[in-house]
Amino acid sequence: MIKSLKARHHDLSDKKTQLQFLSNGIFGEDKLPTFKQKISPLGEYPLKPTSIEILQVNVGYMCNQVCKHCHVDAGPDRKEIMTRETMQHCLEVIKKTKIHTLDLTGGAPEMNPDFRWFVEEANKAGVEEIIVRSNLTIILANPKYHDLPEFFKKNNVRVISSLPFYQPDKTDRQRGEGVFDKSIKALNMLNAVGYGVEGSDLGLDLVYNPGGAFLPGDQAALERDFKKELKEHYDIEFNNLFTITNLPIARFLEFLVRTENYEEYMEKLINAFNPAAVKGVMCRNTISIDYDGYMYDCDFNQMLDLKVEKTAGQHVKDFDLGKLEKRSIVINQHCYGCTAGAGSSCQGTVA
Repeated sequence: MIKSLKARHHDLSDKKTQLQFLSNGIFGEDKLPTFKQKISPLGEYPLKPTSIEILQVNVGYMCNQVCKHCHVDAGPDRKEIMTRETMQHCLEVIKKTKIHTLDLTGGAPEMNPDFRWFVEEANKAGVEEIIVRSNLTIILANPKYHDLPEFFKKNNVRVISSLPFYQPDKTDRQRGEGVFDKSIKALNMLNAVGYGVEGSDLGLDLVYNPGGAFLPGDQAALERDFKKELKEHYDIEFNNLFTITNLPIARFLEFLVRTENYEEYMEKLINAFNPAAVKGVMCRNTISIDYDGYMYDCDFNQMLDLKVEKTAGQHVKDFDLGKLEKRSIVINQHCYGCTAGAGSSCQGTVA
């Protein structure tokens, strides 16, 4: 199976092919246990929400970077973009529910032409917290983005940014040549307006993804190392470091298959399965919305086109909090990535 897929690994860019691959192959009877088989003895199947507190909105797949680990398969050539009409549906949800956090992601969310309007309107709608997942380099990509740190500050946006490592070589290998230097400059600009600085309430968090087929190290230890190195060498401050496990979907799945590391990586995830992490997976308090307004249990399910179950309503214009909080969460084998070790979510470890 692995060799045949290696020969046609480019086919894995198709969501349906990825899902078929994850659903079959090395999993099932007399093979590796499925995620369902793993959580059933814990009384966690079907997996259920706790309450919906976070609306994670992907405003488009367009990005100024092409990162090797990107589970969104984002890049400059992606044209999928959220319209203002769909954003308005999301705002109506915020106004009518107890959702306290709007988590904006992409691609590079700042490249959506209505991005700033959306942030300003979300503040008017009374959302408690707005998160923007910025790749940092977008701030320097074009003069029209140079004032983003000031815009973020004015709108009290919490900035979460990916920085694979505190040294140039590892960062550039994962994200592209020159990305580290641009990221450092962008972090300096964010610090200059108060982000991540001691005594400021402007939150600046960094995200660490492993650069290969291995699990992230201890989050607290990595945070100490990052803070020490970035302060000593670049005078950069930030609040928190989040470690996120690379999930076997999109470009990372292609990498695993191409390098014949897929089966070994999945075994690592399964062997590191942590029952305690199941309690805190992000799908239990988050709804993910794609650029077209369709709803998913998480951002990773979105990339596999696994919408929330039909009985809960599948489009944001039909958002029904009661139905969504009673739904069963759609799972597959990639879910092992969120329950390995200390667990993994968009907010870092969960156990």
